Amino acid sequence: MSSVLTQINAFDTGVPMTIVAGLHAGCYELFARAGIRGITDLKGKRVGLASVSPALLIMMAASVGLDRNDIDWVNDPASQPLDLFTDGKIDAFLGFPPEPQEIRARHAAGRVIVNTALDRPWSQYFCCMLVGNREFVRKNPVATKRAVRAILKATDLCDSEPQRVAQDTADRGFANRYDLLLQTLKENPYKWREYDAEDSVRFYALRLQEVGLIKSSPQRIIADAPTGAF
Repeated sequence: MSSVLTQINAFDTGVPMTIVAGLHAGCYELFARAGIRGITDLKGKRVGLASVSPALLIMMAASVGLDRNDIDWVNDPASQPLDLFTDGKIDAFLGFPPEPQEIRARHAAGRVIVNTALDRPWSQYFCCMLVGNREFVRKNPVATKRAVRAILKATDLCDSEPQRVAQDTADRGFANRYDLLLQTLKENPYKWREYDAEDSVRFYALRLQEVGLIKSSPQRIIADAPTGAF
């Protein structure tokens, strides 16, 4: 399981994988300080990223006419971009769970100007999907189906019983804070029955190609990365 952006970049470089299921949309939130009302206002501003690639924000910026060079990127983990934002030392921060939940827990100044779980067009596509080694999937269809079924059942459990999942995850030592994990589970849109993996690949591959982050066309990516096998 990983980000669709990571997967498309892998397909672009020839990694032999097959997308076997979409899991959920959303996750990313772009926080900005007072006076920044939208992405267009990020021109010349310092924007931090801790655990995410700048690719998503580069695409967002391009959609409103900004070039990646218009933004002053702060993406060195050693500089602690999340802390810089909550301390008021940078202008915006693009976060991935549990970072948005941590920012809210700190009661940091600023507001969310993009939430990919809610804001179109990003909210209409998978942000995370499940992939398998292409040869393994081809040779082991039954095992693959069983693994996919188990993961999708777990995904449904995250949606229907977030308190149970958060508590069990914390008890097993896989999360440091129950409260932040519970908030993440409640906010995440689990749309694996509603969305189409191929549509998500096509959408993001086109955006990535437009900004020069991949060389392959969306058609080539889709042809080389079969989806919907199960």
